[in-house]
Amino acid sequence: MTAEWWNGRAAFDIYISQLVIDEAGRGDPAAAARRLQALDGFPLLNLTDEVVTLAADLIAKGGLPQKARIDALHVATATIHGMDHLLTWNCRHIANASLRGKIEEICRSAGFAPPIICTPIELSKDET
Repeated sequence: MTAEWWNGRAAFDIYISQLVIDEAGRGDPAAAARRLQALDGFPLLNLTDEVVTLAADLIAKGGLPQKARIDALHVATATIHGMDHLLTWNCRHIANASLRGKIEEICRSAGFAPPIICTPIELSKDET
């Protein structure tokens, strides 16, 4: 599914953060090199003080557990930078329906519109 979505990505403006690059660079060196090459050239969203503050709020106010600090930074980065969607396969903490409402509530209470958090299955460009 990821490869299928990736092949149709031209329908979307894609942004990444250093967090994405760091995660893509982990694991098997050959696979990591392929992932990093695929990410080359996408605009980079900065990890600002506002991002760090919102991520801390997401954890402190119960949107995400303490152990999900990096996940909170992903959500906060997308939120602070006004992304329409946050695409992820992380269904444990990010694309988790039981957490989504609280995450959105915390983002809104901080004055930001949260992105739509979804998986590649949920975000497809139907061209039929």
